[in-house]
Amino acid sequence: MPLTAATITRCVSSARHPRHQRVRLAFLVVGLGLTVAHLLAPAGVVRNVVYVMSLGQLLPALWLGQRHHRYPLSLAVTTAAMVICFVLTEVLAAAQSPDRNGAFSAVIETPRIAGQLLFTAALAVVVRQGHTSGWPALIGDATIVAVGAWTVSWMTLVQPAMQRSAMSPLATLVKGMSAPLGVVTVFLLVLLLLNDAGANAAVWFVGAAALSALAGDVGYALIAAGHVNSGTVGFDTLYVIALASGSAAFLDPGIGRLTRAEAIPRRRPATMRVALTFVAMVLLATLLAVVNGGSTLDRAMRLVTALAMAAAVTYRIVQALRADAAAQAKLLLNARHDPLTGLPNRQLVDEQLIAALEAARSTDRCPAVLFIDLDHFKKINDSLGHHVGDEALRVVTARLRDALPSTVTLGRLAGDEFIAIHPGTRAPGDAYEAAIRVLDAFNEPLVVDHFGIVPLSVSVGVALAERHDDGSLTSADELLRNADIAMYRAKASGRHCTTLFDRSMHDEVKARLTLESAMHGALDRREIHLEYQPIVDLGTGRVSGFEALMRWRPVDRDPVSPGAFIPIAEETGLIVPLGSWALLEALTQLRRWIDTGVCCPTTSMSVNVSARQLRDHGFVSVVREALIRSGVAADHLWLEVTESMLIIDTDLAATMLGQLRGLGVNLAIDDFGTGHSSLSLVNRFPLQRIKVDQSFVRRIAVDREHRSLVRTILAMAEALGLDAVAEGVETREQFETLRTLGCTRAQGFLFGRPVNADLVLRADDGRPFTEHATQPLDALWA
Repeated sequence: MPLTAATITRCVSSARHPRHQRVRLAFLVVGLGLTVAHLLAPAGVVRNVVYVMSLGQLLPALWLGQRHHRYPLSLAVTTAAMVICFVLTEVLAAAQSPDRNGAFSAVIETPRIAGQLLFTAALAVVVRQGHTSGWPALIGDATIVAVGAWTVSWMTLVQPAMQRSAMSPLATLVKGMSAPLGVVTVFLLVLLLLNDAGANAAVWFVGAAALSALAGDVGYALIAAGHVNSGTVGFDTLYVIALASGSAAFLDPGIGRLTRAEAIPRRRPATMRVALTFVAMVLLATLLAVVNGGSTLDRAMRLVTALAMAAAVTYRIVQALRADAAAQAKLLLNARHDPLTGLPNRQLVDEQLIAALEAARSTDRCPAVLFIDLDHFKKINDSLGHHVGDEALRVVTARLRDALPSTVTLGRLAGDEFIAIHPGTRAPGDAYEAAIRVLDAFNEPLVVDHFGIVPLSVSVGVALAERHDDGSLTSADELLRNADIAMYRAKASGRHCTTLFDRSMHDEVKARLTLESAMHGALDRREIHLEYQPIVDLGTGRVSGFEALMRWRPVDRDPVSPGAFIPIAEETGLIVPLGSWALLEALTQLRRWIDTGVCCPTTSMSVNVSARQLRDHGFVSVVREALIRSGVAADHLWLEVTESMLIIDTDLAATMLGQLRGLGVNLAIDDFGTGHSSLSLVNRFPLQRIKVDQSFVRRIAVDREHRSLVRTILAMAEALGLDAVAEGVETREQFETLRTLGCTRAQGFLFGRPVNADLVLRADDGRPFTEHATQPLDALWA
């Protein structure tokens, strides 16, 4: 089987599991060949060369595995350092005299022990990252195992070797550390095998490598101690097997999952730790009791005493571990679950979504995410209190659990946002069906204890994981973001509905973010300006006022319509400084026109007010300051609000409008008739004007129903003593009909389009006009 760098790279670059198996198999075949070659090679230079080749095989495996499986870099670096230490050991051994018993032997063994220490330390880091217990517990357990293993090694292997060998005592001690270090390595591997995240092929390969290396170390120690004849067994080959297994481990995709921490501490690793430490203590106590003892009775008494002490200490350790595990489990449960609903929180939801995507990689499933948001939940908290809102969230949780299949993971992100992870979906229809079940669950009223019925609906955004050409799936972060985008589209579509994400939504959000970013500083760059549209008195034909309209013309792009940037400005809060600037700018321009004779002294200025401005407690002061700085009388200013703003927070709107009216300014309700228009709404607020929406004016001359509706609005305004302004007048027929119905004022393209301040001119008869009227104003009143 030819093995080239191009073949390896092409295979490993794919995320498909069978190709990973082929790469790992290729390295195993090479490792098997080197093992056979090492076993058959004669002792000496040839066998050493084969061993060095085995060490060299591990380096490309490290590089490929780290590049494509993203296991901890520290593990790769320390393993590579271990290989370098082992190579250095061989170089030093080759440079020594054949007897290998001089003082130089300690120097030879030092790099190999250093390599073992590096690998053991790296493995300890991996075990620590994959477990919730801290460093002190891990170091303590490993120390107990190491001390027990060293004691056994000293009494059975090292001390006999020192008595038989001409090797220096220091060299014998250094060499004797191999077996205890190997035992600690095996101990750490057992912990990985008992961890759900680590129980995969990669750990088994690492385990095979560690056990093979440990067997080789013990074998040579047995030879040195005189227990085994050096001519009967070739223990060198075990090291070659260890290197081949290590190469396969680093090429396995499971190597990247070793550092995944457990959600809840498991008792199996703790139980195995106790068992291993207990065995180490028993072995140590037994050796200390029976070696070099006196009579048989004396050795027996010491043994029983030592075992009783080991049992007592172990029992106390078990009790402490149980108490610690219970405390950790409680802390982790609270840290990873929402205390109100008991659902997984954002952190645990992310981990469970990552796990679902990982599990679906080798299947035909494409997990889906449902982003569920409660509609108008803030109203419940604000009007009924947070205690009712909290109880409503508990009821919502129970209803969602009943609506979704048991295989779906439900979590709460924050506030009124919930997440459902559906791991078993294969097509958009599966996820859409689950979303419809959620919507159906809220068709019935929500009943909250000690209060009654609470009106609540939900909007659901659905996003399905996409499978890319290389076999990988959409990342967890991107999937959550896509579901969030779809949820906001559902809200924009009327709420209590569901929307499936598609790529066009992402493009729209990206364009919106670009626009939002460009808005910052647009005022300082003088890209935003005001245009003015005249409001005409239909009786005299004179301009009685102007409406100031905000416009944005960026330097590096086409003009942006108000319908695009005003909502963004409201959501981001930019409308507050923009609105303050527009108010002062419009009043200052009105003062300038009056002073220069363009307008008569009674001309007024209308300025639109957003809901965000109306909620700003400093807005009244902003209006007062603008009037003072511009020198315009308060009764020349009209502030226009929409119906929807008045019903969002009726009490706040009534308070703010009352304070504004107290300044002497006039208040108008804009786009009247398109929202929740009612006589009580108009009568509750201190309004002086109604502006009839252009959708009614557009067909007033040809549609009897529209004409009757406008007649009713005008009659209501007259009965309440309110002024009436018709918007969107574009034809002479509309103009004539409005005059017949008794409308007193109007604005629209017929009288003039919105224009810059310098295009508002003065006619010979003293009436201000613009050059952009559909036809001369004189002709309309001729």
